[in-house]
Formats: sequence, C-alpha cells, structure tokens
Amino acid sequence: MPGIDPAFLALPHRRLGEVALDRAAALGATHADFRFERIRSQRILVRDGALQGAADGDDVGFAVRVVHRGAWGFASGVVLTDAEARRVAETAVAVAEVAASMTTRPVELAPEPVHDDVTWVSSYAVNPFDVPTPDKTAVLTDWTERLRRGAAVDHATASLLAVQENKYYADLAGTRTTQQRVRLQPAFEAMGGTSEVFDSMASIAPPVGRGWEYVVGTPADGAWDWDAELAEVPDLLADKLKAPSVEAGRYDLVVHPSNLWLTIHESIGHATELDRALGYEANYAGTSFATPDQLGSLRYGSPVMHVTGDRTVEHGLATIGYDDEGVATRQWDIVRDGVLVGFQLDRPMAALMPDLGGEDGRSNGCAYADSPGHIPIQRMANVSLQPDPGGPTTEELIGRVERGIYVVGDKSWSIDMQRFNFQFTGQRFFRIEDGRVVGQLRDVAYQATTTDFWGSMEAVGGPETWLLGGAFNCGKAQPGQVAAVSHGCPTALFRDVRILNTAEEGGQ
Repeated sequence: MPGIDPAFLALPHRRLGEVALDRAAALGATHADFRFERIRSQRILVRDGALQGAADGDDVGFAVRVVHRGAWGFASGVVLTDAEARRVAETAVAVAEVAASMTTRPVELAPEPVHDDVTWVSSYAVNPFDVPTPDKTAVLTDWTERLRRGAAVDHATASLLAVQENKYYADLAGTRTTQQRVRLQPAFEAMGGTSEVFDSMASIAPPVGRGWEYVVGTPADGAWDWDAELAEVPDLLADKLKAPSVEAGRYDLVVHPSNLWLTIHESIGHATELDRALGYEANYAGTSFATPDQLGSLRYGSPVMHVTGDRTVEHGLATIGYDDEGVATRQWDIVRDGVLVGFQLDRPMAALMPDLGGEDGRSNGCAYADSPGHIPIQRMANVSLQPDPGGPTTEELIGRVERGIYVVGDKSWSIDMQRFNFQFTGQRFFRIEDGRVVGQLRDVAYQATTTDFWGSMEAVGGPETWLLGGAFNCGKAQPGQVAAVSHGCPTALFRDVRILNTAEEGGQ
C-alpha cells in the first residue's frame, strides 16, 4: 500500500497545530481542534478525439475550531507561519465570544477515545497524480475515437476527475491523525440522433476510491471493463434511438445498482442525516419525513430491506479512517428488516441525542469539511442496501417478471423537500415480457413516495449483483460544501410501480 505523500509530510502541519492549540487553550477554550489540508485535483476533458481542457488545482490551508463559553468559534488561514496559526486561533475564540451571547444551548461533544498519532491511507495501487497527463489524455482520446466508430454516434466525450486529499487533525484531548485518500471519476458519453430524435448513452462505471489501476487494469484487479462497455454503447445508443416510447402505467421494475444507488442517496441517505431530520438543514434542501420520534417504528420498506451506514467499506468515496472530529469510523444499521433503526450523526448531534449515537452514545464518524476554509458539518456516510446472502442473480429476478422494465444507469431525478415524493429516470430501459428482456424503451421515469417504493421491494439480489455506485458532488450546507459518497446495492425487484412517460409529461 502507498504511504502518505512526502510532499504533504514536509509541510509544517504539526508545528502549526501545536502553536494554534496552545494559543486556544491559553485563551480558555474548553475544546479546540486543528485541521490542516492539502487537496490536489485534476480535470481532463476530451471531445471527438481532441483535448478540450486539462486543469490542476492545489488547495492548502488550515482551520481552528473551538468551543468557548459554550459556543462554537471557527477561523481559517492559508499563510503557513506560527504567527498566522496564533492569529487564526485567536480569531476562532473571538468568534465564539460573540456567538456565546446568541447561543441558547451550550455546545457539547459526544465522548471519543484519544487516537494518538495514527495514520490511514485509502486502498489504491497507482496514484493518478503519478501518471503523466499526456498518458491519461491518450486513454480518453482513444475512448472517444472508439465510440465514434459506431454508426449512430455523432459525437463522443470522455473525462477524468482525480482527487488526492491529505488531512492532519489534532485536538486538545490528544488525538493526532494523518490521512490520505485518492478518488477517481472516469466517464464517457456517446451522442447521436436523427432529425426527429436525439439522445445519448453514457458509461455506467461508478466513481471510486481507487487509483489509476481502475482505468488501465483488468477486471480481475478491480478495474471496470471499459473495453466491453465501449464496444456495446454505440449499439445500445442505436437501439435506444429506434426504441418505442413507454406507455405510462404501472409496471414491475428490476433496478440495476447503477440506477438504484441514486434513489438510495436521495430517499435514504439524505433522509437519515440527523441534522436534516431535526430541521438544521431546512434552508438548503429541506428536512426529512424520517424524524427521530419514529426510530424503531417507521416502516421504511419491506422486510428484505437492510441498509447500513458505513465509513469503512473498501474503495468507498466517503471511506476514511477518522473523521474531521477525530472519530474512528465504523459501520452501523440505518434500516433493519424494513424498519428505521439508526441515523447518521457527528459529535454535537450525538451529544444532543445520545440515545441515537453508537456505542456509549458516540458519534458514528460523519463529520467532514470539503476544504480547509470550511467548518466540519455532518455529512453522508456510504449508505448501502445489503444483498441477500443466498439471493438470486439479476437474470433470475428478471425471470420473475411477466410485464415490467429493467432499469440501468442513472440520469435525472427530482425529490421533494421532505425526501418523500420523487421521480427518477435512467440511461437504459429494457422491456421485460414473460421473464425475458425483449428490447429498449424510451421516455421512462418511475415515480413513488419513499415508503411506498421501498415497501414494494419484493427481493434483492445476491452478493454477485452488488455494486458500489456513488457521486463526487453531493451538496449541503450554507456556505455550500461538496462531498463524495458511495452507495452499494444489489439488483432489486419492485412490484407495481408507477411509470411516467417523460415526453408526455414534458408537453403538459
């Protein structure tokens, strides 16, 4: 396994942390934490065999967060000197002084053991930042050229987003963590049409907490099977352009993980963030129908529904060893046997409602800030639907359907401010008749309420159908922050779901 980047270790994070924490303690802070970050990013875009742009970013800075007189204080800086570390600590305490007069409930943090000078590195083999940019561009260029050989493809794009995130955390309790994680989002899309219809077909490859081996390795090594998908997408697009428009009505659905992950994200992941359920997130994107008073009683879905929160799953985008409050991460149940049994929470939330916390009322490690200039907030874990250990294959699930639709790949979505009423589209829709896939459909969206949809889930597939999907761009908070998060799930069978014809709906 790779180690911590020497370029990060050479930065004065430890010295600045000690200076800042000493100054915060001298000013009377009852809690203080210091976070030093370096975030490297790279974006590459190719269209029709030509490079459209390549951009690199490097964000370095630090932050001090304190609890003083029962209130939060926060400040950050980018000048890496002892004087600036002292000034930032003093500013954080001064902010808390002002906030104290407006704080009606003193800030408390749930207990957490001290983690003394620990190191964690995510699971990858080849750091994409060690690969020359021309080599990466060549792969993307080749993808677009191969796609354009298809008769139905007029244009093709390919892109890559890579991130290396280094963090050092220290607090007055004695915790010291140094971490590095790498994530990657390769993608491509083919576009084409006629005078009457235009459409596209994109890769269903998920973004991952892996390295460059995900792009150039073999499927046996954990890479996506890019060759197979590049070969099939032009034909899939041609078939989609000729496919009939769906007849609105009620259908059984077999939903592939490449689509279902997004439904999990919006209707379970966001709905079970405790700050949202308590009303703290209302301004940005609403609250949640799944409130704490329903814990242990809310029938979220059918008995085959088992959903976990997990900050530890290998290659997950939200996977980390220790969160931005120094909490050791873990896995826990959110929905068990179809019933709501847990929430996602950070240290302040766990202290506010200790009965909802983990072991001994602890946080389950969901604090995260997306830059050194932002304060940590409660962010989503890898929220995943678990497979049936002895469950059916995707083909066996399709075989159970007389009249239905097989849904593959994500596209657009809409969900209300309570995370309850929603509709989702997708990349590929296949008509199922008498247990067999018989061709594609167009203009499909499925619509339901959260509890009705998950309540209609009759079966989940076995472990071989399970896939870790996800996104780089989950938004939350004001000022806005963006986090990467994964959602694993198997293929699943849903009965009697309402299907809309998007072309007809759009014309109303």
